[in-house]
This record gives sequence, structure tokens and C-alpha cells, in this order.
Amino acid sequence: MSPIELNKRQDAILQIVKENGPITGEQIAERLGLTRATLRPDLAILTMAGFLDARPRVGYFYAGKKSAVSITESMMNLKVKDFQAVPVVVSENMTVYDAICHMFLEDVGTLFVVDKNAYLQGVLSRKDLLRSSIGTQDLNKIPVHIIMTRMPNIAYCLKTDSLILAAKKLIDRQIDSMPVVNETEHGLEIVGRLTKTNITRAFISLADTHDL
Repeated sequence: MSPIELNKRQDAILQIVKENGPITGEQIAERLGLTRATLRPDLAILTMAGFLDARPRVGYFYAGKKSAVSITESMMNLKVKDFQAVPVVVSENMTVYDAICHMFLEDVGTLFVVDKNAYLQGVLSRKDLLRSSIGTQDLNKIPVHIIMTRMPNIAYCLKTDSLILAAKKLIDRQIDSMPVVNETEHGLEIVGRLTKTNITRAFISLADTHDL
């Protein structure tokens, strides 16, 4: 992935902080004639990349890095393990009816299917369950392994993977969730799940941390 240079607004923010720091986000926004909300993503990026240092109730300080530093490199330091959620797992022999009930009770959009040794075998989405429920077949007699998505069509990530690359995988595959796994000689052991909601919350929390 190629380095990302700062845009003109981010360069302007750096110049303001260098000349006037410590300075609050509101004061920076006022000097640029913009709202604080508009600047929030830029300030979060500059702080995460190490260009700025932020201190609550004090303001932003210039950290001394040069604008040629790659923002991408700093963003890649965010790892899946720091933001993953608890996986919702079901047995491959569970019936479709029970899987529908389980998904509803757990309030998730994806179920991960495992074998008797707890290794990943498949993934069940809302679409999979909805598709199987159309018609007259008895859902109490159909095991989920009949309708689930199997390897090699399952997208997954490792807990040590970059959060950015994992997010890209979700977008490229047009899915809402994927399992976080440990790769073993016997199979894939599920240790978490990563969703678009997890990723959104991660970046919002990073921005809010520096919302001075």
C-alpha cells in the first residue's frame, strides 16, 4: 500500500498548531472558518499518525513529525485483536429452525458453524436462513450444514491482522461480519468476530478521544 500524504486542510491545521499550540479544536475550526465536527476526522488522523499530541482540557501540540510521514503506516498499527467481539457459534448439526431462533436471540447478523472439535466449517447469514425458510420444507429437519457457506468461500482474518486490511476485506467481499481465527494444523479455531459496526466504533472512539 502506497504512502498517503497530508491534504491541504491537514497541512493548514499543522501550521496553525505549530504557531499557536496549545490550541483547542474549536479554536482551530474558528481560524479555518469551519465547524468542529468537520475537522474531527482530520484531527483524529493527525493525532493517530503522530503529527499532533492531544491533551484533554489543554489542546493540541505539534509533535514535530514531518508531513512526509506516511499516515497509512500509523493506521496499519491498529490490530483486529484490539477491536474484535465475542463470536456467536453454532454446531453444524443444529437445525435451521434453531439457528433462526439463535440468531434472533443473540441479535447478530451472522452465525459461525463449527464441527464437534470446534473448528470452523461454515458461515450462516440472514440471507442463508431466509432463503431456506421459503417454501414448505420442515426447518426442524434441515441441519445448517446443508445451507451454510463453506470454505473456500469464507472470508476470515487473524487477530494480528491490520484493522484497515480487515475492513477492506469486508468491503471487497460485501459482507457484514467475518470470523477471527487461529490457524492450526487441524483447522481454523474461532477466537472472535469482526463486524462493520466494530470497525466504525473503533474509528469513532479514536476521534472522540481527541475531541477537545
